Amino acid sequence: MISFSVTALVFGVVFLAELPDKTALAGLVLGTRYRASYVFAGVAAAFAVHVALAVAAGSVLTLLPQQLVHALTGVLFLGGAAVLLLKKGEEEGEVRRPGDQSFWKVSGAGFMLILVAEFGDLTQIMTANLAARYDDPLSVGLGAVLALWAVAGLGIVGGRALMRRVPLELITKVAAVLMLALGVWSLWEAVAG
Repeated sequence: MISFSVTALVFGVVFLAELPDKTALAGLVLGTRYRASYVFAGVAAAFAVHVALAVAAGSVLTLLPQQLVHALTGVLFLGGAAVLLLKKGEEEGEVRRPGDQSFWKVSGAGFMLILVAEFGDLTQIMTANLAARYDDPLSVGLGAVLALWAVAGLGIVGGRALMRRVPLELITKVAAVLMLALGVWSLWEAVAG
């Protein structure tokens, strides 16, 4: 049986913790470049895996080597920044057609980015701790996954709305700089330990 109060509590806590995190930025960046439904499918699947791992493992996830997670995240963000900066600019009036990128390529990119970048993240550890505290894995898992999907959806929709008002080239450069900064920060955390 699902406890509505536990689900609502977990949703609120995880939503607020994840809102200012890199997930919203990743969703925004991917949402500006690719079909939103494809991006959301990959991101949602990655979050479902994260929540399942967190709920299954309980608080054991806090013992994962954070330096390795930070290093992988840093490399992925630096790679993403490089792709954005080195990609040949699209014409201002050009509209990206849904067929330009396959569902599996776009959703797979979103899945891998979130899977690695969010592994061992605060919200995953928080979800594990909440699952251990409330001993209600279904309610905790449901609240956490809905919160993470909501944040990802806001980022993706925000990216699409932003693209209608700001030139894609400017969005791409700003996103690349932000991803570069996140990559450097993550690598610094890996080295500094």
